[in-house]
Amino acid sequence: QVQLVESGGGLVQPGGSLRLSCAASVNIFSINVMGWYRQAPGKQRELVASITNGDRINYGDSVKGRFTISRDNAKNTVFLQMNSLEPEDTAVYYCNAQRLFPERRDFWGQGTQVTVSS
Repeated sequence: QVQLVESGGGLVQPGGSLRLSCAASVNIFSINVMGWYRQAPGKQRELVASITNGDRINYGDSVKGRFTISRDNAKNTVFLQMNSLEPEDTAVYYCNAQRLFPERRDFWGQGTQVTVSS
């Protein structure tokens, strides 16, 4: 079992920045993929960014060039640096951990609200 705790959400003006953190209850090097997803009201949950334990990174198209995912294995924490925030980034952001073997298992945090508004 993997427990994930997000922090760092809040209210920010358009063009501003936020940094989200996701603390895991296990050594994240044992997790195949760590990622961030988001879900806006009335929309499906979508991938924001992911990072493998081999440091392969993937971003959703809408955040490329603005968001950066990183990991600190010593602190068992994954970060999402969000710059140039837009109102369309408003959503609940969820941390995700995937173990792929022997079969895929997903673990989710409780979510943190990010609101971009003037």
